[in-house]
Amino acid sequence: MSRFYTAMEVREHAYDDDAYVSLNGKILDLTSLIRAYRANPRVAPLTKPLIQVAGTDISHWWDAETDDFKTCVDVNSGMRTYAMPLGRVPHMPTIYPDSKIDLSYETPWWKDPSYVVGALTSRTRRIRLVNTLTGDETTLEVCAEETLEQLLQERYLPVNAHARSYTWVRLDPEPRELDMSLTLEQNGIVDEADSFESLGLNADYYVPAIHLYYNDDLTEA
Repeated sequence: MSRFYTAMEVREHAYDDDAYVSLNGKILDLTSLIRAYRANPRVAPLTKPLIQVAGTDISHWWDAETDDFKTCVDVNSGMRTYAMPLGRVPHMPTIYPDSKIDLSYETPWWKDPSYVVGALTSRTRRIRLVNTLTGDETTLEVCAEETLEQLLQERYLPVNAHARSYTWVRLDPEPRELDMSLTLEQNGIVDEADSFESLGLNADYYVPAIHLYYNDDLTEA
């Protein structure tokens, strides 16, 4: 898995030409599947349910016991079939003969690792990055599982193209350089949101800060 995603980031991919879904903690990019099916009028209708759920979590479709999508008994045939309230989707078999059946795939998309682009975070948290050179402060929502290197690469570089020219330091109270290969928690920056809420305070009552010190090295941009 290349990276972690927040639920908000998944919701940004809610279009027919940019469609992500989360399924059992994994993030699937179904854009190419939808594009391929829409190019064929015979099977294009099968993409409608996927477009409807793009940007959302579809784990409620899943049956943990069978490790597959949930099934039901078809009232007309008495046969067991997939329970899809929005309609059949690509790679899903039918009870009756159907011209929309596609036999060109080997693994259905919901079990095909090639569609997986990342993982859904189990928890988000906020962090303040204070640039001591410019005085700028950036507050980011990040995934608890992300290392500082991943945080820098995926979230802070778009804000500061020279982010790699800085040393990340925590002041608590003595300055200490942080390990970029570790997560915030592993670096001793504890998430206190639950404690604040238990006291009736806003989860963001206090957002911890990391201070960035410029290394005077323009070679890293």
